[in-house]
Amino acid sequence: MKTIGLIGGMSWESSAEYYRLLNELVRERLGGLHSARCVLYSVDFAEIERLQVAGEWERAGDVLAAAARGVEAAGADLVLICTNTMHKVAGQVEAALSVPLLHLADATAEAVLRADVRRVGLLGTAFTMEQDFYRQRLTGHGLEALVPDEAGRALVHRVIYEELCLGVVREESRAAYQAVIADLVREGAEGVILGCTEIELLIGAEHSPVPVFPTTRLHAEAAVDAALSM
Repeated sequence: MKTIGLIGGMSWESSAEYYRLLNELVRERLGGLHSARCVLYSVDFAEIERLQVAGEWERAGDVLAAAARGVEAAGADLVLICTNTMHKVAGQVEAALSVPLLHLADATAEAVLRADVRRVGLLGTAFTMEQDFYRQRLTGHGLEALVPDEAGRALVHRVIYEELCLGVVREESRAAYQAVIADLVREGAEGVILGCTEIELLIGAEHSPVPVFPTTRLHAEAAVDAALSM
């Protein structure tokens, strides 16, 4: 088994999910007392969030690149950025590494294609929904990504930062997300990408009339596949 490097803390709520999923998946596949070999560098999300809002993405990329070098130095054989939004700086992170970076959008797109879905709704932070870095990666796999209208994007973003990143899960927010999903389905979405690692704390398959693609789980599954096959 190879060692998985995790760049986490954005937020630590979803990083904890990564750790749980990686270990559960390894135990399921290898049995007994097996668990995942992994190293985690957890950043201070307040620092990263300030840089996001200020549009200082290169500085944020420098922080994550330093973290990437740290997990590689600690023995990582492959690296994951444990957040969708910060894949905006995936190029900077990848350039800092001599081991593979497993891109979250690639792992997600592959799962969408396996489900024979081509037109997907995308929920995430405003950065992920409104900027090109993530949607273009999906387009490169032959997918069409639909995003909510302006009000829907604002709601989805607010719930992520003001609730889910703080570990707050509210039924009224779940209902609001379901309304946004319903709108996307009416626009033609055949599935919905939960394109923020915290959204899985709120939305599951049972909350959507079309398949959902939980990026945290899909990323973890791809990482375990890689760690056990390298």
